[in-house]
Amino acid sequence: MNAHTLTFGLQAPGTVRTARGWEWRWTGAAVMGILNVTPDSFSDGGRHAALDAALHSARAMRDAGVLILDIGGESTRPGAAPVPAHEELDRVLPLIRALAGQGVLLSVDTMKAEVAAAALRAGAHLINDVTGLRDPEMRRVCAAAGAPACVMHMQGQPQTMQAAPHYGDVVDEVHGYLREQAREALNAGVPDVLLDPGIGFGKTLDHNLSLLRALPDLTAGPHPVLIGASRKRLIDFIAHVPDAADRDPGTLALHLHAARQGAAVVRAHAAAAHVQALRVQAALDVQSAPGAAPAPALDSGAMKPALNTVMPPAGQEQP
Repeated sequence: MNAHTLTFGLQAPGTVRTARGWEWRWTGAAVMGILNVTPDSFSDGGRHAALDAALHSARAMRDAGVLILDIGGESTRPGAAPVPAHEELDRVLPLIRALAGQGVLLSVDTMKAEVAAAALRAGAHLINDVTGLRDPEMRRVCAAAGAPACVMHMQGQPQTMQAAPHYGDVVDEVHGYLREQAREALNAGVPDVLLDPGIGFGKTLDHNLSLLRALPDLTAGPHPVLIGASRKRLIDFIAHVPDAADRDPGTLALHLHAARQGAAVVRAHAAAAHVQALRVQAALDVQSAPGAAPAPALDSGAMKPALNTVMPPAGQEQP
């Protein structure tokens, strides 16, 4: 299993102090659990609108071995209407405050520097920006707080990204964009970055599959890679599953593939199931290596991170 490191300028759960800052070190793919506190997310909108329900799900994921919770207060599904910053903050801040100090990394899924700043002050540790830190103010916020960021690729905006996605060479363009955004973020003082090719964000089925097949090119680089294919529409195009809530088996297949290709984090709705599946896959991979020692028992904690075909119409791919 590949070893990964993410550097923080702030103390965060599972990190150790080094000369570079606070480092989170792990092997294999960690699981980022999705916690949408929105009424209109494409798969689970409204499920966590009440604070008690969100806290229950958050603690259940933590107890199952999920290492990062990604809290979102604005839907980024295709066609979603923008949410004012004050409304987004009203959704996410109570949950962040309630979960601060609970021994789990807290990520905030936001495109707004104002929301990111307030979330970090409230106890979040990581910013997940689907716009890839295009806004210089977002870079300044992360740098000032010492918070690493997940830099994602998205062609266009959520309102229009699926109208007619087009690329000359999708792998070259997406990977090039991510590397350039990473350089700009680090030069601006952001302590570290995760790279996310943005499965389903301004991509057709062909684009998505090309990016997933080309993961070794991205994971061979210096930055950990996050893959978020959870319940995305490409699973429907491949396996005829129109209801997003029924796409967890396809999600697992995509994420297990990503983990074998070196992905450091997978972002999922069915987060506990991912922890289980990844531990089993890790044990099989250890056993399959020639001359390898027997894998440790799955309940021993030894597999946990250290601390720790149907083609769609053109342009119709959607999360």
